[in-house]
Amino acid sequence: MHANLLLDHLPARELRRLLPIGSPMQLRSGQSIALQSQPCRCVLFPLEGCICLLTQPEHRAPLQLGMVGCEGAVGAQLLLGMDLSPVGAVVQEGGEAWSLTASALRRTLPVSPGLRRMLARYLMVQMRAVVTMASCLHFHSLRSRLARCLLMGSDRTDVGDFAVTHEVLAQRLGVRRVGVMVAAGSLQNAGLIQYQRGRVTVLNRDGLEAAACSCYGLDQSSYLQGMRFASAALPRR
Repeated sequence: MHANLLLDHLPARELRRLLPIGSPMQLRSGQSIALQSQPCRCVLFPLEGCICLLTQPEHRAPLQLGMVGCEGAVGAQLLLGMDLSPVGAVVQEGGEAWSLTASALRRTLPVSPGLRRMLARYLMVQMRAVVTMASCLHFHSLRSRLARCLLMGSDRTDVGDFAVTHEVLAQRLGVRRVGVMVAAGSLQNAGLIQYQRGRVTVLNRDGLEAAACSCYGLDQSSYLQGMRFASAALPRR
């Protein structure tokens, strides 16, 4: 089984008790995992693949607020007794997750202090990421935001490339499709990425990081500080 960093950092005794009450779940590209403001019935710990967190502005396409891969969880708000999902969640890159129902989570939390602590820290990390995203949308160029988005997707996949279309990127970045085409063309002409038939391959990782806005590095450091993990813990391809 592929690792999830939250589960991987639990005390061994808690993990042994936790795994038998959960179950594996396949993630399919395009699959809706959660609907904004609708009941959330489980917490998912991705083992491989990538899930996009979205909000639905009135009369507009969904806007991306973040991504979750093997470094996190979807549905962590259940820790607070909040059954309604604050965001929508859609699978961008298929894979596998470990699922724990809301009722099972409620039963195990009283005897799982490590899990409570891990989910609480992760909620704070997500709150910080949303604050960063708000600033990023307002102040940073589309090219740098796109570079950041592509790095986030690359970090959360097991392969050297991942599927995403110009149309989806435009919707999730809150811009017109032509803008994404120009920005992606600029990154490709610089030899940083290759975009072909709806798939992106990162060719020059260091160059793409240099092209990305500072929010990418801020998210990385916020995660490590918030979760109190070593720097080597972060996924990086």
